[in-house]
Amino acid sequence: MVVARTFIPVPACSAEMITGAAQTNADVIMLDLEDMTPVPMKVKARDVLRNNLGAAALGRPAVYVRPNGWETGMTNDDLDATIDKGVDGVVVAKLSGPEDVIRMDWKLEEIEQRKGLEAGSIQMQLMIENAKAMMNVYEVATASKRVNAIVFGNMDYFADMKVRANPAVLEEDRNWARARVACAARAAGVVAIDGPYFGPPEGFKENTLYGRQLGHEGRVLADPSLIDLCNSLYTPSPEQMEWARGVSKLYEAESIGKGLLGLTYKGEPIFEPMYSIAQKYLETMAKIEAWEQERSKK
Repeated sequence: MVVARTFIPVPACSAEMITGAAQTNADVIMLDLEDMTPVPMKVKARDVLRNNLGAAALGRPAVYVRPNGWETGMTNDDLDATIDKGVDGVVVAKLSGPEDVIRMDWKLEEIEQRKGLEAGSIQMQLMIENAKAMMNVYEVATASKRVNAIVFGNMDYFADMKVRANPAVLEEDRNWARARVACAARAAGVVAIDGPYFGPPEGFKENTLYGRQLGHEGRVLADPSLIDLCNSLYTPSPEQMEWARGVSKLYEAESIGKGLLGLTYKGEPIFEPMYSIAQKYLETMAKIEAWEQERSKK
């Protein structure tokens, strides 16, 4: 089970930022050895991450590590130095196809065996941040049973498309890619995590709800002050839960139980697809409540 309403990238080279992020209400923190760690600090950052992993693991958020991509030649050393008890998973960067995911699966299996970790315990979240990955998104999402989410890496995706991302139009010209990632995630049975928002601050809520309508279940946040708002936007509201419970009760009693048609709930026609949506709300809330309970035990 994974809940990833809020996904916070943290530079692995900063002990202060690692421990600070662990004390937030984020669902996932990503300790980043890749883009957020300057090249001269990448080797030292492994020690910083490892030395602060215990503190990070005591916090509420799930802890993921993003190693440098396979093309750098640093991935194996990053993983060997940082994957241990307290790490929930790995974020795979700069992948192109399923072979990159399979290779990571093999490496994680080797680390689990060598370090005495439970087999299959280290999960994967995949960054979709270039054209090849975007065209192979379903194939990469289904390449390993470790995969629990795919993340739209919007800025790197635009760079690969040779387009300068203009914050004024960013949300309009990336919606095809956002929708493709969400659809592939649903088909693969994993969570879709939307890319960070870089438009005007007043547009964050509307844009996030649009992404939720596309099928995203969480978002990368560049601004930690938005954690609580973002958590709430990806959590069914009291009104939605009331509607879901009412529709489910009516449909199960009258349609499933008695075979009646033409049902309405508070003036709204109720058909099987509406019942299915209601069930999704109930399932989502149950998953979030179970997640909250699990994380509160840390």
